[in-house]
Amino acid sequence: MTPETLGILLAARAARRPVALLTRLPDGAQILYPDQPAPPALAEAAEAALRDDRAGPVSLGAENWFIQPQAPPPRLIIIGAVHVAQALVPMAAAVGLAVTVVDPRRAFATEERFAADATLVDEWPDDALKALRPESRTAIVTLTHDPKLDDPALDVALRSEAFYIGALGSRRTHAKRVDRLTAAGHGPEAIARIHAPVGLDIGAVTAPEIALSVIAQVVAARRGKL
Repeated sequence: MTPETLGILLAARAARRPVALLTRLPDGAQILYPDQPAPPALAEAAEAALRDDRAGPVSLGAENWFIQPQAPPPRLIIIGAVHVAQALVPMAAAVGLAVTVVDPRRAFATEERFAADATLVDEWPDDALKALRPESRTAIVTLTHDPKLDDPALDVALRSEAFYIGALGSRRTHAKRVDRLTAAGHGPEAIARIHAPVGLDIGAVTAPEIALSVIAQVVAARRGKL
């Protein structure tokens, strides 16, 4: 690996930016995609490898390449240490998501309630999200049902590249939320990114059922099925 490629790779890791290391066999020439240009067919294969988190060889005409995704773990940021969050955290961890629970109410965000499956942050949601810097491998779910906590989080989330944004609440609740976010300067296209009511429609009623519907929707978004 050249010093230039190594420098780009280290910068991408520091920024939690996914890249793919493309190595040509057998001469070892390397491309770090997308920071360095790649032929269209190779770029397409690199995009698929990043999407699926899967390394492997690819043959393009007379050339053989090995594609190795270099990406941070996908993560889920949950706003609100509520009962649904307690059920959601272990499900998210089980499907390979690094989980952070944000709630300034310290009585809610405790290790006793969430064990070791999540990182707990007791800051205001907007401050926490700005520090966490959500990007294209981040999902964000707001669960507090309290505009004072959910709205600032959604404001930051909508300005990010998060691959999934979900918000707990009925259609009536969401309609009021849309009005507030519109007043905050978000247009219809941005607000349409919010999945609300959150989760797939499976008729969920209990906290574990709601959590199941949420994690299913997050996985579907991550795999390009929404």
